[in-house]
Amino acid sequence: MKTVAIVDYGMGNLRSVTQAVMHAAQGEGVETVWARTPEEVMAAERVVLPGQGGMRDCMRELHDSGMLPAVLHAAANKPLMGVCVGMQMLLDHSEELDTSCLGLVAGKVVKFELEGQIQPDGSRYKVPQMGWNQVWQSAPGGTKHPVWGDVPDGSHFYFVHSYYARPLEVRHTAGETDYGSRFTSAIARDNIFATQFHPEKSAQQGLALYRNFLRWNP
Repeated sequence: MKTVAIVDYGMGNLRSVTQAVMHAAQGEGVETVWARTPEEVMAAERVVLPGQGGMRDCMRELHDSGMLPAVLHAAANKPLMGVCVGMQMLLDHSEELDTSCLGLVAGKVVKFELEGQIQPDGSRYKVPQMGWNQVWQSAPGGTKHPVWGDVPDGSHFYFVHSYYARPLEVRHTAGETDYGSRFTSAIARDNIFATQFHPEKSAQQGLALYRNFLRWNP
């Protein structure tokens, strides 16, 4: 049976991600593996890289766990989906504690600077952004990425973050969201797709996104 590995390197909401991917995989002929060893990541057909907490902690744990080479191998050879900090880790550098990242997508991770800005309802913007927000699907030439599938444009997903990705090239932006200004909330490059929001906390649209990832053949 084909397998999808959820990378356990000591950071991230592994249980909820694993349960959501398992639910999405029902009827797809894909077994979900909570991968605790590099060998399990290497053996999987596709990989999900979650992340939660501080960027420097995530990068350190990915290295110290021994998972880093397996994740880099996956990023070069099979479908890989990053989630939340797992998306931010794919870029070159993060402003959070001046941290070097994986360098798989050119760009940097920057902090929301929203002091004094007012939302349409009259309240002040808060950092972190926490709650539901819309995602506008985008891709070069006006087409949307295949992982969006039949998820309607402008669907709501659940966010919790103080930093966001700023890709160097617009072609790597696969989704955008408005919070103070428009920012990249999904990125894509070759066999990599990643989201700033949490599909596992985003009800049916989130499950649909995981299901589309399991069906995606880049």
